Amino acid sequence: MKAIAIDDEPIALDIVRSHASRVPFLDLKAEFTDAFKALEYLQQESIDLLFLDIKMPDISGIDFFNSLPKKPLLIFTTAYAEHAATGYEMDAVDYLLKPFSFSRFIKACNKALELYNTRYATDAADYFYIKTGYEHLKAGFEDLLYLEATGNYVTFALRDKEVLSRITFMEAVNLLPAQKFVRVHRSFVVAINKIEKAERHQLTIKDKKIPVSEAFRQNLTAVLRN
Repeated sequence: MKAIAIDDEPIALDIVRSHASRVPFLDLKAEFTDAFKALEYLQQESIDLLFLDIKMPDISGIDFFNSLPKKPLLIFTTAYAEHAATGYEMDAVDYLLKPFSFSRFIKACNKALELYNTRYATDAADYFYIKTGYEHLKAGFEDLLYLEATGNYVTFALRDKEVLSRITFMEAVNLLPAQKFVRVHRSFVVAINKIEKAERHQLTIKDKKIPVSEAFRQNLTAVLRN
C-alpha cells in the first residue's frame, strides 16, 4: 500500500517512518510537517493510506481529511484521546495514541491491509451480497440508493425494495466501492449518482430526505464538485 504521513512534529514523523520501514506491504512515499504541502502532493499523486495527526497549527487533521475529494484509508496518530469518537465516526481504520509501539502500529496496518484488499476486490465487481437472515441476497451497486443504520441493523435501500441486515454499519460500508458512494451522516451512506438535490442540511433521493451532518458536509461538497 502506498502511504504518506502528516504531522507537525518531526519526531513523530521519524517514528512513523521507522515503523513503516519494518512493514513489508507498506510503502511510505512521503512525510509532511505542512498539511498544505501534503495537499499539493495529493493533487498530483494517489495514495492508499494516510497517517494523520489531528491537532496541527494551520488546519486540523479532521478538516484536512474532510476536504479531500478522494479519501484514502485513514489512521489517526495523535496524543489526544478525546477525538477518538470523531475518528471512528469518520470511518478511520484505527486511532493510534502517541507514543505507540511497533506492535500497535503493525496491528493498525494489518487492519488497513484487510480493508484495502476488500475495497480492491469490491471495485472490480458490479454486485455484492447482502446477508439477510440465513440467506445472502445478490444486489447490483447500481440498484443501491443508500444505506441507513438503525440500531443493530442496516437497511439497504434498493430501487425496488428495502433489505434489512443484522450487520454493523462499518461492515456494510466496506461492501461498497468508495468512488461510487459517500457518507453524509453517521447513519447514512448514499450513492453519489442517485442524489437528486443537495441542500445544506439534507439531500433528496427518490423523495427520501436524508440528513447531512456537519461532520460530513465538506466531504459531500468535495465529492459533488468533482
